[in-house]
Amino acid sequence: MVNIRYAKDNFELGENQSVLDCLTDRGVPVPFSCRSGVCQTCLMRATGGTPPESSQNGLKDTLKLQNYFLACICHPTADLEVAMPNDDDVQAVIPATVKSLKLLNSEIMHVELECHASIEYRAGQFINLFRDRSLGRSYSLASVPHEDDHLHLHVRRLPQGRVSGWIHEELRPGETVEIRGPGGDCFYTPGNTEQGLVLIGTGSGLAPLYGIIRDALSRNHTGPIHLFHGSRDLNGLYLTDELRDLVQQYSNFNYVPCLSGGDAPHGFAAGRADDVAFQQIPNLKNWRMFLCGHPDMVKAAKKKAFMAGASMKDIYADAFNVSQSS
Repeated sequence: MVNIRYAKDNFELGENQSVLDCLTDRGVPVPFSCRSGVCQTCLMRATGGTPPESSQNGLKDTLKLQNYFLACICHPTADLEVAMPNDDDVQAVIPATVKSLKLLNSEIMHVELECHASIEYRAGQFINLFRDRSLGRSYSLASVPHEDDHLHLHVRRLPQGRVSGWIHEELRPGETVEIRGPGGDCFYTPGNTEQGLVLIGTGSGLAPLYGIIRDALSRNHTGPIHLFHGSRDLNGLYLTDELRDLVQQYSNFNYVPCLSGGDAPHGFAAGRADDVAFQQIPNLKNWRMFLCGHPDMVKAAKKKAFMAGASMKDIYADAFNVSQSS
């Protein structure tokens, strides 16, 4: 007998019954459409037990590593504890101490957090940081688990930002904050070390890309790695010295800072980061893409990448959807 646990309920899986049928027959509102593992509408995550490999067909490697599966084609032979992808109850709130705060440029703050409990994450994922229990925002991780002792965030201050303004103006080292996470599937996966990587980011979208690059290099990725980071002017760029140091250390890493606001001095490219990237690497067949930053850029770059030959399963995106109250 195989049991499926969802929330606080246990359901016995019937003979030849899928997880989707088991749950929906008991009134659990799992979204679904095709029932054949194609549309991925019924995506769920195993929080206990291991889903069968067959239930992960067609999913990105980053989702497989986090135990995501398709409920409509999942026929487990052992007990599973499952949750919806965005089920907040799956992740506990963890307190963390602010170790340091440092401006990276005029509007981006580097925040270093020491968690009071262990947290498993991958470079490039995000956490939710809370000002109070009802007010939190998502911030990508620039840190690398096996390289950095603490979590690193790059927080851009927004006008009237209720959380970002608090971080920039009021938060101090030594204070305790609460976080939840990690989440997201925009991270490096080992294997296929000769595959070329293209990373395009704008503004604080550099945060996850910086973590992904250092993670890949530390895992001896041998294929070419190209980073295109864009801003309107020089004041919007940051970590340029650190990235140029990586260029000197690793022959397969290339860094192109891009300026879209006019003429660019020597060592910088003129134009939007995504335009510069596709001009320099027009054929993206068999390349892996990471796109982070402004949602308009991410949306346009994803389409351009696909048209340039990149497979959708090799395109990882993290659009920074923000509002003036962030």
